[in-house]
Parts: sequence; C-alpha cells; structure tokens
Amino acid sequence: MSLRSRLSIAVAAGALAVTALAAPAVAGDDPDDPRDDWGQNQTQNQGQGQNQGQDHNPRLSRGVVTASSLALRSAPNRGGQIIRWADRGEVVSIFCRTNGQSVQGNRQWYLLTDGTWAWGSARYIRTIGTAPRWC
Repeated sequence: MSLRSRLSIAVAAGALAVTALAAPAVAGDDPDDPRDDWGQNQTQNQGQGQNQGQDHNPRLSRGVVTASSLALRSAPNRGGQIIRWADRGEVVSIFCRTNGQSVQGNRQWYLLTDGTWAWGSARYIRTIGTAPRWC
C-alpha cells in the first residue's frame, strides 16, 4: 500500500475518532444535525399525514445494505475495528463518501450516521436517490 493511501486512511480515521469523541456531547441538541438518525424522523412522521422522508436531512444520502451481513468499521478499510453489523435490506444514512481500501474493485466507502459513526464499503450499499457527497 502506498504512503499516499496510508496517509488518506489515517486522516479519515483521525477525523472519525475526533467526531466520535464529540458526538455524545452534542447528539440530539440540534434538529438539523446530520447525525440525527433518518429512521427516527421517518418513524415520527408516520401517521401524521406528512409525506414520508420529507424531514430527511438534505445533507445525508440514504442507502440499502445488499450483503447478507455487512461489517461497519472504524476506518475505511477491512482492518478497521468492527463497530456493528448491518443486515441485508437495512436502510442506512450516509454522511459522506471517501476512497479507501478496495473491496472487489470498489474503493469507495460510506461514512454512516445510524446511531454510530461507522464506515461501510460502498460495494455492499446501494444508494437511494442522490449520491453521497465527498468527505
């Protein structure tokens, strides 16, 4: 692996670590916070006559897990610590995308905001609607 690749992964991992440290102190304080779970907004809108998904934060994209079980990691590579597992069909909120370790020819990884900040390989997440912005 080249020095450039290692450096970009280290920078992304560092940014994730800093964000994870700050997240508990501010989570839930701001209704426009991109860390809010899209699923919570979706559930709150059901039965209220509102069009589902309109409260979805426009800074976030959505995706559906296509793998039977997908490891969500602390860094955009297969060596990152597994934070949690996502099952096939799970809808996830995507904060941004970056290039990381290639997974079956796909170098893109998505930073997910569903309860935890974790990286998932784009190879196993099909986006819904707008493509995620770059980190």
